[in-house]
Amino acid sequence: QVQLVESGGGLVQSGGSLTLSCVVSGSIFGTGDMGWYRQTPGKERELVAAITSGGVPNYSDSVKGRFTISRDNVKNAIDMQMNTMKPEDTAVYYCNANLWNWTGDGMTYWGKGILVTVSS
Repeated sequence: QVQLVESGGGLVQSGGSLTLSCVVSGSIFGTGDMGWYRQTPGKERELVAAITSGGVPNYSDSVKGRFTISRDNVKNAIDMQMNTMKPEDTAVYYCNANLWNWTGDGMTYWGKGILVTVSS
């Protein structure tokens, strides 16, 4: 069974740093775009950062210059280094990935979510 396994969340002070990691668990044929979304109570889930299979990143304006997303295509994993964090970065962060199985079918997968809290 294919799953996205997230790690690295927690509590950090304003101005501090955290790194989120996400790895694909299970057997797959290939990966497409992968990324991180976040959600706070009462708001829609929003894109934070994404990266193509070729390594081209895309960031929301709110995190540009502070967050860096990277991927390891051998490990089918992505990391997101979050620097100069702000209280408004507090959210549940979800890993997202477009994956292909061995029959060539593509599907979008979501992780279970990981809480990041930035204290002021």
